[in-house]
Amino acid sequence: MDQQRTQYQANKLQKRLRRLTGQAIADFDMIRGGDRVMVCLSGGKDSYALLELLLSLQAHAPVDFEVFAFHLYQKHPGYPAHVLPDYLTARGVPFRVVAQDTYRVVKRVLPEGATLCSLCSRLRRGVIYRVAKEMGATRIALGHHRDDMLQTFFLNLFFGGRLKSMPPKLVSDDGQHIVIRPLAYVREQDLERYARIKGFPLVPCDLCGSQDNLQRQQVKQMLREWDKRFPGRIESMFRSLRNVVPSHLADTRLFDFAGLQPLGAPVEGGDLALDEDPVSVP
Repeated sequence: MDQQRTQYQANKLQKRLRRLTGQAIADFDMIRGGDRVMVCLSGGKDSYALLELLLSLQAHAPVDFEVFAFHLYQKHPGYPAHVLPDYLTARGVPFRVVAQDTYRVVKRVLPEGATLCSLCSRLRRGVIYRVAKEMGATRIALGHHRDDMLQTFFLNLFFGGRLKSMPPKLVSDDGQHIVIRPLAYVREQDLERYARIKGFPLVPCDLCGSQDNLQRQQVKQMLREWDKRFPGRIESMFRSLRNVVPSHLADTRLFDFAGLQPLGAPVEGGDLALDEDPVSVP
């Protein structure tokens, strides 16, 4: 009975993840018929889950699209370079691995103790864009999830002085590719459960992901504490990313404050700041 219950919960989780992934793809028109999707596989739980869910959707989707995996081997000392190729071969997934010593570049350029993620990320993006072009990929799929998007929002808010997050879909920095994040609606804790159930051979990053002093780790811990103390707050914050009201912020580039004129009649969504309790808004 315990085994049946465990299998039932595993199937239920996979169906929910697949539904949420499919919903994000549909909402943001991420994948169309004939697309060739390059899944960037890092060796972490998120990218493994993304690959598995896209393969599952590919088998049931009403449109045909291709999926292949890409992995950048950054030549970290002690890195088990065989793990991902062995997994993808056994799984029957077409893939390409590129070896580039970004590790030494980052270590040489940045001083000891500095945060490495920014430079490492820029170097990775350059390789990803090049390989996507060489492989004829029409979509570059990344494994960022809902919690990543919220963490990025607060990082920009606290340290960057701007309201900005990770968009589910965007044009790449070089203007040549469409980048998608199909896990935009998926919670990290569900991906953690999914990874345990699937037994993915995780390969942790020992270059930047192991740095304990990262601001992202601080924000991540803050959000997790909020989630424990105030159930539903995370969901509410994520909904706010999809429900922006430019007229009630203060960016003159997004709203024509200078051109405002009284219309002589009630305006929907007018100045309700003093007579509406945001908590009561559904």
